[in-house]
Amino acid sequence: MMNLILLGPPGAGKGTQARRLAEKLGIPQISTGDLLRAAREAKSPLGRSAEQYMKEGKLVPDELVVRMVEERLAQSDCSRGYILDGFPRNLAQSRSLKNQHRVLFLEVGTEELVKRLSGRQREDDRGEVIRKRLAVYQEETAPLIGFYEKSGCLRRVPGEGEIDAIFARLLKAVS
Repeated sequence: MMNLILLGPPGAGKGTQARRLAEKLGIPQISTGDLLRAAREAKSPLGRSAEQYMKEGKLVPDELVVRMVEERLAQSDCSRGYILDGFPRNLAQSRSLKNQHRVLFLEVGTEELVKRLSGRQREDDRGEVIRKRLAVYQEETAPLIGFYEKSGCLRRVPGEGEIDAIFARLLKAVS
């Protein structure tokens, strides 16, 4: 069983690389961002609860995200493993995970992140919201890097350059 966590700031390429890893490894990619956007579009109770937070660039409360991820991990396609993309985003969420995980941290500089995010067409990728998302990441999620590093399960992967080169570095880190 291979349970992976893909960590990195907004715009690091987690979604792109997680999809490629999922295909290569034959396990599902679980993106909290994708799950939240789908819930919002479906106008589900979770989606309606999450929508205002997302519009303002704020994080959706832990209890909603944890419940959503737990439900997704209970599905049968996760029995051989999975890739978590965007979860956990803080220490409290990391404590909800019951299995062992290998953690891959995509390292990307701030200038590159802003450039990448500014070029996307999503509602949550506008100038002021981008800055807010990066600040929230530094405050909430960056502490996970040290937490997982101390536990010995974190591998740092340079996340700048060609997509194929980044993917090759991730595959090497997984093996």
